[in-house]
Amino acid sequence: MLDVKRMIILRDLAEHARVTAVADLHAVTPSAVSQQLRALEAEAGTALVERDGRGLRLTAAGAALAAACEPVLAALERAEASVRALDTEPSGDLAVGCAPSALATVAAPLVAGLAVRHPRLRPRIVQADPEEALPLLRGRRLDLAVTYSYPLLGAPPAPGTTAVPLFDDPLCLALPQALLPDYERDGLAALRDTAWISAPAPSSCREMLLHACRNAGFTPRIAHECADLRSGLWLVATGQAVSILPRLLCDAPPPGTAVRELPGAGRTLDAVVRAGTESRPAVAAALAVLTSPGAPGVPGVPGALSGR
Repeated sequence: MLDVKRMIILRDLAEHARVTAVADLHAVTPSAVSQQLRALEAEAGTALVERDGRGLRLTAAGAALAAACEPVLAALERAEASVRALDTEPSGDLAVGCAPSALATVAAPLVAGLAVRHPRLRPRIVQADPEEALPLLRGRRLDLAVTYSYPLLGAPPAPGTTAVPLFDDPLCLALPQALLPDYERDGLAALRDTAWISAPAPSSCREMLLHACRNAGFTPRIAHECADLRSGLWLVATGQAVSILPRLLCDAPPPGTAVRELPGAGRTLDAVVRAGTESRPAVAAALAVLTSPGAPGVPGVPGALSGR
């Protein structure tokens, strides 16, 4: 019988290509990863990896086994969920990763809602952007992740996961009040010579900013990088820079900042779980709170969308 945890390590090697990356993902040493792979080869009775310079690559057998991993994991998750569904009341720990921009709007109401509906459940919120949260989810270190994606960028969903759409979050342009007439006359093209604020690379938020500006006919000069785009609004308020950011982050722009919602698709907020865990009582309880009538959505931005 093949060890499932070792199969996960093989799957992760197929995805990340480097033993050190897999070791970091599982919080173990590279030698421990190699030992697990050798043990899995002994169980399979065939070579699964081979030397490729200073690294490893999967053999044909290894690639076939890695490809078979996700359906096996989903079946095991469903089996575990069917057992746990016999519990009369969801209880225990629930680890929830949440993108920073959704902590106030999604995570806090989720914790409050679970406290009322399922007091025996103990949610634990972990701040994590999608790039960090999805590997943690797939590695069973999170039970659910509140993430976002930009449909226009066309990124594929993470293998072995199921995404439940929560709400759409439009993109907004934040600019100094003095530049507002130019923007209203000529659109984004009026800002081609202005300094821009963006999230550090790699970032889907940064890619979306580049996409929007290039569609307007120019490549923006990114002069400032802010991991917290909400804080970047204070740079906009100096009158020396502009930015594109999700509307969730525009609820309290500083004086002197105008905010305008951009046309077209923005981003989608999703609740993502491992495939097969949707019916686990704790996960199902969280999804029920997140998708119930009156659940959190994109708040209005009083004053900001009309400028200040």
